[in-house]
Amino acid sequence: MDTTFGAQMNQNLLGTVSFRVDPNCADLHVTNLQMPALSPTMEEGNIVKWLKKEGDEVAAGDALCEIETDKAVVIMESNDDGILAKILVQEGSRGVRLGTLIALMVSEGEDWTRVEIVSEAESSWSYMTVQAFICFVLCVALISVCSYVILDRLRLSPAARHILDTHGLDPHLAKATGPRGLITKEDALKLLNQSGERLSAPPAAAVAPPAPVSVSPPIAPSTGRPTFPALSVPGKPGMPGTFTEIPASNVRRVIAQRLTQSKSTIPHAYASVDCDLGPVMKLRKQLATEDIKVSVNDFIIKATAVSLREMPEVNVMWSGDGPQALDYIHISIAVATPRGLITPIIKDAANKGLQEIAATAKALAQKARDGKLLPEEYQGGSFSISNLGMFGISEFSAVINPPQACILAVGGTRAELRLAPQNPDGPVLRTQQLMTVTLSSDGRLVDDELASRFLEKFRTNLEQPQRVSVP
Repeated sequence: MDTTFGAQMNQNLLGTVSFRVDPNCADLHVTNLQMPALSPTMEEGNIVKWLKKEGDEVAAGDALCEIETDKAVVIMESNDDGILAKILVQEGSRGVRLGTLIALMVSEGEDWTRVEIVSEAESSWSYMTVQAFICFVLCVALISVCSYVILDRLRLSPAARHILDTHGLDPHLAKATGPRGLITKEDALKLLNQSGERLSAPPAAAVAPPAPVSVSPPIAPSTGRPTFPALSVPGKPGMPGTFTEIPASNVRRVIAQRLTQSKSTIPHAYASVDCDLGPVMKLRKQLATEDIKVSVNDFIIKATAVSLREMPEVNVMWSGDGPQALDYIHISIAVATPRGLITPIIKDAANKGLQEIAATAKALAQKARDGKLLPEEYQGGSFSISNLGMFGISEFSAVINPPQACILAVGGTRAELRLAPQNPDGPVLRTQQLMTVTLSSDGRLVDDELASRFLEKFRTNLEQPQRVSVP
């Protein structure tokens, strides 16, 4: 049996099937393993891989299986010692609801082979099956009789009968709008329009001999749609109107829900500023000579965190009751993965040095791409940063990650000639390495004036990296 199909069958049956132990072994201690809630927003999960097989001994803390949640692939661990007796939901099962029974365990030293799955209503199954079959037959017969009576008593106006007979249309397809189910002339004309015929077509067309069968592809009507769904051929472009359905992962479904929620419920406001990265580039080179490797993004994370510490009125989020000030500064960094975008968190970023931020960001990004992030590593951020500069994007606007109030979109660097008025000899032109950042803010929490002051504070901190590079 196909694994996915079998898993779906198991999942559908679990709502009506319970387990019982062999009556001769009533002393067995059986433990239910259910689909756990591995994130606050998780409603269902996918069984990616079982790490234990039936009959394996399990110790408390052992990894049982990999579960794809709405955020990442998480390891489900055992809470008890014992033996894995039955796996009820197989690998590849998708959309397994929380609380669903997925496996059974027995205590150490017990005979796991005696655990069996039976129907809750096994004793009355045959009776219920017969009763259901009789009801089904009676319903079908009743529907058939009613359909015959209704169809046999069609009432048509003379004009409607003439139109339908002339164009060879089935009167049973017409929707009657006249009194007492009468099919009127308008009903017949509506059916005629739906069939694609012209009212002006001569009656002889209805009795004309059929045209020879053509093997050429059907010509799409003026609407641009094909007359029937065409099949895609590998290596050839698909016909108009065809598509390939791509199954969405749990992560992408949640991303879609949260993006829709964000754009439909949060009043987004946007503000941009150019930052001079010259001092950052200079300090990076100096640190590199000391074998300290940090990225521009590490400086951005640090400058953002320090700016939030200096302006706590921006470090807020929206709750059901209104604004909520946060007493922590956890920076969420957007990481692209094959399963979608996820935002691991640099906790207490304002109190971390550049080296610690760099090491933490690198480790979290790798775990995100591997799908191994723990829930506490991506939940609870207070401010998000999305950097697309490495992809050649000059500037962009990002969508706020609710319930956070802001997200900073970082573009790439570019060289520009700009006037340097602070030169002792007077204003001169010099080349600057500029980077555009755009702040998306929740207008209910961070208004335009506050957003402008925050960006100015961020630019000052980024352009003076020595000031913020230490905790």
